[in-house]
Amino acid sequence: QVTLQELGPGLVKPSQTLSLTCAVSGASITTRHYAWSWIRQPPGKGLEWMGVITYDGTTYYSPSLKSRTSISRDTFKNHFSLRLDSVTPEDTAVYFCAGSDVGTDSWGRGTQVTVSA
Repeated sequence: QVTLQELGPGLVKPSQTLSLTCAVSGASITTRHYAWSWIRQPPGKGLEWMGVITYDGTTYYSPSLKSRTSISRDTFKNHFSLRLDSVTPEDTAVYFCAGSDVGTDSWGRGTQVTVSA
């Protein structure tokens, strides 16, 4: 069973950096063909894919967020992380991490992050 858990502060001030970590168990983030993503859901809105880091460390980002987004990983801890710079209240959302393999995907339960002064 692949389990993911989002970790990080629930409140971030505008203009600062949102930083979250996803702790993964049940699968190695370096296992071939796995892709590890960040997705968010603002209140009352749909899911928005933010970016991904693949099993070999390649990153891809949503065009609308790529200028502010960075995904990294710590393979020893089996964690991957999200940084979102220069946040505004529009970045308030439930943030999910997820892992995908061929024919499978797993999601964390999400963590609420509020951007507010």
